[in-house]
Amino acid sequence: MNFIHRIGEWGDSHHPKFLDLIRVLLGVFLFFKGLGFMQNSSGLKTMIENQPDIAFSSGWLMALVNYVIFVHFVGGVTIALGLFTRFSALMQIPIVLGATIFINFLQSPFNTNLLTSITALVLLIVFAVIGSGKWSLEWYLDSFDERDRLA
Repeated sequence: MNFIHRIGEWGDSHHPKFLDLIRVLLGVFLFFKGLGFMQNSSGLKTMIENQPDIAFSSGWLMALVNYVIFVHFVGGVTIALGLFTRFSALMQIPIVLGATIFINFLQSPFNTNLLTSITALVLLIVFAVIGSGKWSLEWYLDSFDERDRLA
């Protein structure tokens, strides 16, 4: 049994139910962040362009902007539903880590956005390890599949 599989089994067996509510709230938060970035993609583009140590060509910059929007939008929905939670959280972590360091910490280290980013980052790491829990679409589909195998 490999290390990743053992982490997954440990996470499935150590998952308090209140974390399912937190997972849904995190997913809704990320969805609305993605929606906000979608409505103001030029603002996101400007935020990334204004980083002093990062330089992108315009093609790569737009690819990054679209990646951030897509991952927040779709990943937020899948995390909220509890479907592909670990994968969605892993896709979100580099974005939120980058925002935490480059946007929130280096520009103004003591603000509420930094606390929000750190909280989201910690929760994404937690859900990448423990998965979606029993109150999730993934758990429901797995139990439905298990019933079919027993029948």
